[in-house]
Amino acid sequence: MSTDTPDAPAGDAPSRAELAARIDELEDALAAATDEDDGKKMSIIATKGTLDMAYPPLILASTAAAFGYEVTVFHTFWGLDILHEERSKDLKLSSVGNPNMPVPNAVAALPGMDRVTTRMMERRIADNDTATIEELLETSLDMGVEFQACQMTIDLMDYDENDFYDGVTTGVGAATALQDMAEADIQLLV
Repeated sequence: MSTDTPDAPAGDAPSRAELAARIDELEDALAAATDEDDGKKMSIIATKGTLDMAYPPLILASTAAAFGYEVTVFHTFWGLDILHEERSKDLKLSSVGNPNMPVPNAVAALPGMDRVTTRMMERRIADNDTATIEELLETSLDMGVEFQACQMTIDLMDYDENDFYDGVTTGVGAATALQDMAEADIQLLV
């Protein structure tokens, strides 16, 4: 007869020590099964679509993912250009109003200067063997980073969702982004 049935004779019942050990074992198993995920979570909001502003969210996302963080990057307004397969390959660097540019604003405002400063930065990126936007995106996606495209901005800017990189999550709204930020250990606005 099994000790699981109420009809078991008293001699087959586990001892108090055995029951205490079994309770400890079950409590440990329950704690392991119900423990909150010890992993950290990072939420990034990307709002800019210039060449110099595309790198920070991508580098932070891929680095955090490499350290085991669960990472979500919500792209809104011009930040959507980073997720667009064609537009991401032609991001510009604005030379006007950027105090770290090697040209004064009066010169930076001249026609064609954005093209010049963009080419300068692209040359630096290539000469330094820095990953391209496309490489960073693909690496990040492979590492499990979730790139979200703001649905309101998709509609507002008349983007075609099929033009985004494979793996980009579309149909995401501000409420989802806020919930993600509320649950994250680190929240960044880039």
